[in-house]
Amino acid sequence: MPHPSVDGDLLAGLAPAVKTYADELVALRRDIHAHPELSWQEVRTTAVVRDRLVGAGLAPQVLDIGTGLICDIGSGGPLIGLRADIDALPIADRKEVPYASTVPGVCHACGHDVHTAAVLGAGLVLADLARAGRLPGRVRLLFQPAEESARSGARQVLAAGGVAGVERIFALHCDPRTSVGQVGLRVGAVTASADQVAVRLTGRGGHTARPHLTGDLVYALAKVVTEVPAALSRRVDPRAALSVVWGRVEAGRAANAIPQDGVVQGTLRCLDRAAWERAPELVEDLVRAVVAPYDVRAEVTYERGVPPVENEAASIELLTRAVEATEGPEAVVGTERSLGGEDFSWYLGGIPGALARLGVRPPQALADLDLHQGLFDVDERAISVGTRILVAAALLSF
Repeated sequence: MPHPSVDGDLLAGLAPAVKTYADELVALRRDIHAHPELSWQEVRTTAVVRDRLVGAGLAPQVLDIGTGLICDIGSGGPLIGLRADIDALPIADRKEVPYASTVPGVCHACGHDVHTAAVLGAGLVLADLARAGRLPGRVRLLFQPAEESARSGARQVLAAGGVAGVERIFALHCDPRTSVGQVGLRVGAVTASADQVAVRLTGRGGHTARPHLTGDLVYALAKVVTEVPAALSRRVDPRAALSVVWGRVEAGRAANAIPQDGVVQGTLRCLDRAAWERAPELVEDLVRAVVAPYDVRAEVTYERGVPPVENEAASIELLTRAVEATEGPEAVVGTERSLGGEDFSWYLGGIPGALARLGVRPPQALADLDLHQGLFDVDERAISVGTRILVAAALLSF
């Protein structure tokens, strides 16, 4: 059933309204895909989106940094946010398609081009409704730069006041394991925090024949590698799914010499925001406790990435109703939690909202192509699916 403030004919009319723009949105997605831009460099992509919104009679505002933009639609009533990320990855495009990347070593291997096309499509449909006097609230389109950057474009949007007044916010993320036409929804944590941890140990160094006369730095480093994750598993609620995985260990050059310094680097991921907030202090305390017996000094560098995306229950209910109204009840599917990071989480720190996983897997696909791979591609019918559910979610939120 539609929300009491939403005309049932409004939802029923979304399919033909979106179909009007379907071919254009596919063409726009292919254009963006062929001209990918890395984080903080999305000048052309921003211009493409801005020009189309201006052509629709809207007044988009480019962020002061020169990439990314914000565009409001409608007047009066609640303000709902729809967010797209617009940056690409430093990955070579390996697909043999007419719209393959023309930029060496850069491609849209995470589906941000699809997110951009879907949110733009939602804006075009909503603008039509506003002109017809049928939009019962306001919608803010957020075309965010630098989702793939550790500095996070979401934080730039927040600092610029980009979500001021927004009462609820929605976003999509392509899911290559979910079939096109289906949408994965989940209450609570759906992606994890993603922080970087580095531990550098220093000591006097010496001969491996006399470890008792120096700090056995390599031994201590090995203790950090094994015991810090083990201790965390006993200091943090296991339901938080906090995980430290090391990706780099380096120390020494000679087999018979204890080095004077060494380093281990990795990532900490977590599905619980409260545990994530406590993690830096806890990691540092554990590192110092682990190395204390070995006469070495420890320097811990902890770099915040993003908090976990925790979908609010009421927002997931709205997305569920939006998918059922536009795609049918069978289109709503569950989705697994992921330890990957997503900076949409920064918006959810102060605004209720949810991230939906948009199925992009073609029916004939013989194998799943994961995100962040040069062969990644989508079934482009997903663009219209994403557009329909975003418009419906906004309407149902008024």
